[in-house]
Amino acid sequence: MRAQELIDTLKLAPHPEGGWYREVFRSAAQVSPADGRTPRQALTTIYFLLEAQQHSRWHRVLSDEVWVHLEGAPLALWTSDAALRTPPAHIRLGPVDVHGTHPQHTVTAGRWQAAKPLVTPGSADYTLVNCTVGPGFDFNDFSFMQPDSDEAALLRHHWPALAELI
Repeated sequence: MRAQELIDTLKLAPHPEGGWYREVFRSAAQVSPADGRTPRQALTTIYFLLEAQQHSRWHRVLSDEVWVHLEGAPLALWTSDAALRTPPAHIRLGPVDVHGTHPQHTVTAGRWQAAKPLVTPGSADYTLVNCTVGPGFDFNDFSFMQPDSDEAALLRHHWPALAELI
């Protein structure tokens, strides 16, 4: 019930990578990324909500992205380098605890990332986060891991449990 209340109150819409979102800020200031992309807004932020059965598909963004846990179940966030040369790192976002959970993590530009709520009996059945991107988010800088790609084949071979997030 809380997830639906947040979807309604925050006016969230379906996100292409899964879950629900709404952009809440787009800076008026523009910057020119050093990698040659055309100018982008300096900063953008969104609310992003994943319900228990949802996940954020493997994707990458050409700008840095800061994830901040706001409420609900902890979030499992996996990241890996652009070529999947190293095992995906698992970060647990949520209230600080003795098990290494922290409320914030930055995914640097170009890294693969995927996420899903860590719902357990008695926990919330959703996760609400804030994602801030700088230089600001532009769908031209966003790409999904394609199911027939070399990266997807590597993921299925070396880390089959994470292939469900493709």
